[in-house]
Amino acid sequence: MPLVHIHVIENRRTPEQLRHVADVVQNVMLEHFAAPDRDRYQLITEHKPGQIIAEDTGLGFERTDDIVVVQIAQQGRSVDQKTAMYRALADRLHIETGLAPTDVIVSVVENTRDDWSFGNGIAQFVEGHL
Repeated sequence: MPLVHIHVIENRRTPEQLRHVADVVQNVMLEHFAAPDRDRYQLITEHKPGQIIAEDTGLGFERTDDIVVVQIAQQGRSVDQKTAMYRALADRLHIETGLAPTDVIVSVVENTRDDWSFGNGIAQFVEGHL
């Protein structure tokens, strides 16, 4: 159950376009991160222009205001799964939305089963509900 936070600059995409970006991200989670169906937790945050500062880390990338920063909190994915997801996400967003691959930044954050509560103040994994 990856928790995916998608950061974009406001007023660059319509609500339908934002949903399409989120759908692409979810499909990649299903295909490359072994996320179960209906295991979709996504937050989309639109930032004012100038509130996403993303330089190129010395790689020579040209960034635009179409940038998408994806942060994924997850547990137990292998390096191979992560690298396949990075590639698939950049490729699919480019093919399906026209987003330049250099405008896709992804960060994966590790957590554990006891770091989750899906509601009612219960740690469902810890208490054996999931």
